[in-house]
Amino acid sequence: MNFYVRRIAFYIVTLWAAISLNFLLPRLLPGDPAAIMLGKLRRANGGRPLSEETIQTITSILGAEKGMSLWDQYIAYWSRLLHGDLGISSTRYPATVTDLIAAALPWTVVLVGTATVISFAIGLIVGAWVGWKRGTALDHLVPLTTFLQSIPYFWLALVLVAVFSVQLGLLPIVGGYDVFEFPAGPEFSWAFFVSAVEHAILPAATIIISSVGGWLLGMRNMMVSTMSEDYVVTAEAKGLTPGRIRTRYAARNAAIPSLAGFGIALGFVVAGSVVMEQVFSYPGIGKLLIQAIQGLDYALMQGVFLVITLTVLAANFIMDLLYGLIDPRVRHNG
Repeated sequence: MNFYVRRIAFYIVTLWAAISLNFLLPRLLPGDPAAIMLGKLRRANGGRPLSEETIQTITSILGAEKGMSLWDQYIAYWSRLLHGDLGISSTRYPATVTDLIAAALPWTVVLVGTATVISFAIGLIVGAWVGWKRGTALDHLVPLTTFLQSIPYFWLALVLVAVFSVQLGLLPIVGGYDVFEFPAGPEFSWAFFVSAVEHAILPAATIIISSVGGWLLGMRNMMVSTMSEDYVVTAEAKGLTPGRIRTRYAARNAAIPSLAGFGIALGFVVAGSVVMEQVFSYPGIGKLLIQAIQGLDYALMQGVFLVITLTVLAANFIMDLLYGLIDPRVRHNG
């Protein structure tokens, strides 16, 4: 029980520190980000005056409100966060940051999350088999996947586009869906679903090819190390079948360290693959972040960074709790 209390307390403090830092950073920047944002919003609004609510939101999120102490601003900032108010985007005025993130988040979570899970599963299964068959021709998979992992994201993405989109014409080049198949209402559209899957194949393949080598190598090395443990040798001496020794004794214990890395990888799913989304012009969080940086959209940048931070913390917190259940030694030593 003490293990879980310590972990919960640690993540509560970390969450408070992350949100507080997100509050302080704009106020430590040279100049006045709030004034810059308000100027851009007025230009985006055709020079017409902004509503008092918009001005208060921007100053609360990014700068100092007149007549308010820093502590009062901090309390107001927490209040707005708890109500889901992350400000107004200057590059897409009058859209709110919350709406923009909510629109981009599902695309990144589905694509990058699915690709991460597939990559992890392939690396774990193949790595366990290569480790079990160490010293055979299967070991050649290790340098091959390591080489693929060393290829830069953007270069691999461009190669896939050149081969499968330009030369063969099998898959779309850019975007997340065919604009002509976008559903007009809330009802499900099978044509839109098929279009979204087709547009996701190349981005997902880029992520899988670039990341499977790390999972495979880690699992293979842990499998080789586990095969020399006393409990595996004892199982072999008892005459258990090789399949049972491989799955129940060796692979099961060798996979434990990979689960920690998988939790961290899941935490960064929301961050997306910024380069990949930019190359494929995929409508996810990564592309949204690039657009915010290019347009100096402080409120949108701050909102995206906050969502990414919260997601990473949540994923690590969940994996910490699960890791304590999977491996009792962590609870006793933690």
